[in-house]
Amino acid sequence: MTLTPLLPLMYEPLVRTALLEDLGRAGDITADAIVPADRQTSLALRARQPGVVAGLDIARCAFQLVNPAIRLTAERSDSSVVTPGDVIATIEGPARGLLTGERTALNFLCHLSGVATATASLVSAAQGTKARIVCTRKTTPGLRALEKYAVRAGGGSNHRFGLDDAVLIKDNHIALAGDVRTAIERAKAHAGHLVNIEIEVDTLAQLEQVLAIGVDAVLLDNMTLEQLRQAVAMTGGRAITEASGRITAETARAIAATGVDLISAGWLTHSSAALDIGLDYLEFSSAKS
Repeated sequence: MTLTPLLPLMYEPLVRTALLEDLGRAGDITADAIVPADRQTSLALRARQPGVVAGLDIARCAFQLVNPAIRLTAERSDSSVVTPGDVIATIEGPARGLLTGERTALNFLCHLSGVATATASLVSAAQGTKARIVCTRKTTPGLRALEKYAVRAGGGSNHRFGLDDAVLIKDNHIALAGDVRTAIERAKAHAGHLVNIEIEVDTLAQLEQVLAIGVDAVLLDNMTLEQLRQAVAMTGGRAITEASGRITAETARAIAATGVDLISAGWLTHSSAALDIGLDYLEFSSAKS
């Protein structure tokens, strides 16, 4: 699957806001005091852990918003697998701007690469089965488009992007509607013909009731492996099956083997560890003539 880059319009405002937060009211007083204004330098983004890269365009944006003269040359692309010591990109230009943009660029790049790396761990665990790894709406406020892009960079797929692109009926919706049938019927009456309807079920008895009414997908929440196998058999292709609840790289393989179509994990975006990427000094040259 080809990874389509994000449009700059989707991330530039986020990067600009992050830079303004860091620059505060006086700018980078450390770099301005220590580094001559005409000094040029070269730095390398280098992996310090094994992982999957995501967010190079966002890092480039951070540097170029500080100083358009800065040039980032990617040695690896997003979705690339890297090992410790690998050079991901080289960056050249005014030294002050490089130092000023460093932290914001790395904040985005390390976080998004961490999401991609975590996703890749689940994708690898499910390899050889039909199960696809998907994320959820448990994203960092303001960063949803970026984090969901990082999931794709790690080989995963995206669940809903927001509340407006699909119906997902959960336990509180059912409680407030009164029962499962009422919730589904109201959703069908309200949704447009292109809007899919998914419902969360906790038991096989509830699944049986849902299948009799008909929906597009069923979220099998916190079921055992045996329950998942039975749920897949009961569904028989009449709806997409999604397993969810405490999914890890250690449990994903067995869950995928039950025959479910999707495995969703919120932790991919809300609590994956950042990938350690450093900005290393290459050369410190005189000002260009």
